[in-house]
Amino acid sequence: MTSDRGTRVLAIVSTAAGRGARAGEALRCSPTRQSIVNEVSPDALPPDPFAGDPHDPALSLDGPAVDDQDALSDAERDEVIADLADLAVYQAMLEARGVHGIVVDCGDCGEQHFHEWNLLRASLQQLLEEGQMRPHEPAFDPDPASYVTWEYCRGYADAVLSDDP
Repeated sequence: MTSDRGTRVLAIVSTAAGRGARAGEALRCSPTRQSIVNEVSPDALPPDPFAGDPHDPALSLDGPAVDDQDALSDAERDEVIADLADLAVYQAMLEARGVHGIVVDCGDCGEQHFHEWNLLRASLQQLLEEGQMRPHEPAFDPDPASYVTWEYCRGYADAVLSDDP
C-alpha cells in the first residue's frame, strides 16, 4: 500500500517490541532510503539443484497448476484404486505379523525403496488426486527383513483367502 506522500506503509501484524512499534501500528519506510544489501549477479550464485527438474518444489509457488498431461487415464485411475484396496488388505493381514511395509526395486536408481504402509497409502492417494507422486525422504535405517514385495503380499493374500484347505 502507498500513501499520498509516496511512503510505503507496512502493517505490523505482531508486536515488534524491539523496534518501538505496537501491534496494529503501521511502520513507514522512506522510498529514498538506500538498501544495505548489494545486488548479487546470478553468475555469483550456486547452481540451482532443481534446474530443469519438472518436480521442482519451487514451481508450485508461482507456476501454473498441475498440467492436464499429468492426469491419469481412466484405466490408470482404476489400477490405483485397486492398489489402494489391495494395500488395505495386505496391511490388515501382514502388519500384525511384523511386516512394516513394502519394498520396491527402483528401475531408475537400481536400489530398493522401503515404503511403510501409511507412506505408500499416502503416495498412492496423491497419485490418484494429483496425477503424480512427489519425491519423499527414504525410510531411515529400515530393516529389510521387515518389508516384503508387492508380489509376496499378493501371494500371501491369495493363499490365506483361498477356499482350499
